[in-house]
Parts: sequence; structure tokens; C-alpha cells
Amino acid sequence: MKHFYRLLGRMLLGGASAVFCAAMLWASVQLAPGGWLTAAAVFVTEPAGVRDILHSSAAKPAAAESALPSITDTVPEPSPSPTPQPETNAGDDGNKENTSAPESTPIPEITAAPERPDNAGDIAAQTYRQGSGDGYITLAAGSIKNSTDNDDAVLAEAAEGGLPFSIELNSDEPQVLILHTHATECYQPWDDLWYDPDFAARSLDTSMNMCAVGARMTAILNEAGINTLHDETLHDSPSYTESYGRSAQTARDYLEQYPSIKVILDVHRDAIEQDGTRIKPLTQIDGEDTAQVMIIAGCNNGSTVILPDWEKNLAFAAAWETEMETLYPGLTRPVLCGYRFYNQDVTTGSLLIEIGGHANTLEEAVRAGEYAAKALASLFGAA
Repeated sequence: MKHFYRLLGRMLLGGASAVFCAAMLWASVQLAPGGWLTAAAVFVTEPAGVRDILHSSAAKPAAAESALPSITDTVPEPSPSPTPQPETNAGDDGNKENTSAPESTPIPEITAAPERPDNAGDIAAQTYRQGSGDGYITLAAGSIKNSTDNDDAVLAEAAEGGLPFSIELNSDEPQVLILHTHATECYQPWDDLWYDPDFAARSLDTSMNMCAVGARMTAILNEAGINTLHDETLHDSPSYTESYGRSAQTARDYLEQYPSIKVILDVHRDAIEQDGTRIKPLTQIDGEDTAQVMIIAGCNNGSTVILPDWEKNLAFAAAWETEMETLYPGLTRPVLCGYRFYNQDVTTGSLLIEIGGHANTLEEAVRAGEYAAKALASLFGAA
């Protein structure tokens, strides 16, 4: 009966005729005691499910057109939430899904900053350096921050494992998938060092949000002969909660349709604030301002985070980090290895990468994504 009433609620929202709805409600009363109350309860307590049906996201591939997942959506993100740098706050919502959906608004087409409002906040650019000593693993280029209870030596050994997969160049079959769990994340609309606190740094416009960065990375990889797919599903819209469950289902749908995929990259941006000041991770490459990037590789802690092949993902992260810092010194912040999940059980080539933060401009972020993709192509042996 619950499914029946849920259907009834959708019909009501969809504009079914008053006569037909009245007839269905009368039938519900006849079919079960308390039918009116049950129908009302289902309609009131499950608005998110109705919204998810009424507001479908961007199109998925044929294999990804199935209903939203039922099992993966019930798996919560683990609770520990270590910070990526001692002096910063972890952006990307830590380890857990937010329980309230942030507003997603269009980014205005602005060529210059408007007049600064009285309630504006400050932005500060900061270049994050590589770490060393206890709690860090030094790579040939770059480093890994150890936010686990494992000895540094355990992570260092895993980092030396090399790529756990091989990429077939110029293949007709897809090798890489780029997607976005939080696709609506976006960037600072102008280059001046102040921000409007009323702007949520989220947008439904795929030419302005994380999809724009993913599109550039995809183009670079395909140009290098690495067959790459880009999914623009807005997994965090209209409902932000359980977005990781939805992106996990998307990834599995792609793998079912294209078992040739070896690498799945979840491309995000960070959100770093200190005492009300937003921090933009920034470096210069070839004389141009470029957002810094950070790879996140989850680690199995044996209880809340079950990643049996986490060492292989970390080996991939270490190799990519080394290639980025070798080719473009200063591009990266240290890899963060912590007790995080982020769907990295899907493949042994599953990583999350933060491209800049909400105080960077889109141009700085797209430039960083381009360099990150070029380094990845180089790592995979592309010319």
C-alpha cells in the first residue's frame, strides 16, 4: 500500500485531474483502514523522493538510465574527518553527505567585479607546499599526507606499488571515466579578492560548474589517445543528500556497459576558509595563475571504511602526484590519505581530485584541470 500512496503523491504533484485523484483517494480508503491518514503521511514525509522523480538530472548513458540506487544510498560516508592541511579546513564536506541541500544558482556573466557590498568577505591566495617529516611520505616529486593510524612506512610501501592497471592507448573501448558527485560546485565569478557571502558557489550551469573542468580534462585525455568518457549527471541536484550513492550507481552502470574502463576520477573543488576569509590554493605555471590540485585516496580502517584494495588506489595516486609535480612543480598539494570512502571501492583506479577551491576563478580551475590531465596522459605513456 505504501507504494500505492507514493504513486498517488506523484500524481498529485504532476497535475492529475481532480476527479481522478478523488476517485483514487476514495479507493484507498476502501482498501485499507486509515487510508486517508496513510496517504497524507506518505505525501508529507517523502518529498525528496518525489522531487527526485520530478527533476531528473542530465542524461546518462544507456546503461546508466536505471532507477536511483536503493542499497548504495543507505551506506553512509564514514564519520572521521581529518583536514587536508594542518592550517586549512577540509572542503568538499568532509567525509559525510550534507543533510541540507545548498542553493544552486546561475553564475552571472561578469567581466569585472561589481561594487563591493558592505557584507563582502575577503579572499586570500595561498600556495601550499609539499610536506615532509613525520606524517608525510616523500615521493620522487610531491608527497602524501598520512591521516591514518598506519605507520608512514605502511603508506610508503603501498605508494611504491606502481599502477595496478594498464591503459590501452588509441583504443576503441573507453579507458577512463570522469564524473562529478558534487557537479554543481562552482567557482568565484570574478578575480577581485573579495566574495559575496550570498553567493553559494554552486550552479546548475554545466559550462560554469565542475562539469566545465571535467570537460576540459576529458578533451585533453582524448586528444592524447586515451579514450575517456565524461558524465555530466548532477548527482547533487535537486537533492544533495545521498549524492555519493547516486554517483556510485552511475559508475557501476558505466562499468557494466564498458568493462574496459580502468580509471574513474571524481572531480570536485575544495572549500577552504579561515576566520571568514576564503583561501584560494594558487600557483603560477608558465606565468599564469593556476589553481592547485589535491588527490584524495581513501584508506581501509577495517570497520567504517572497507576498502580492501586501498593500497592500489594509493599507488595510482602516488604515481599521478609524482608526474604532476615533475612536469608542473607547485601544481599539487600533498595527496591526502585518510579514512575516507568516496566510492573508491568501485575500481583500483578510483580517485577523488580537488581542483582548486571555491575562491578560485573558473579560468584558474580549468587551467589546473588541463595540467592534471596532461600529466595523467604522460603517466599512461601517451605522447
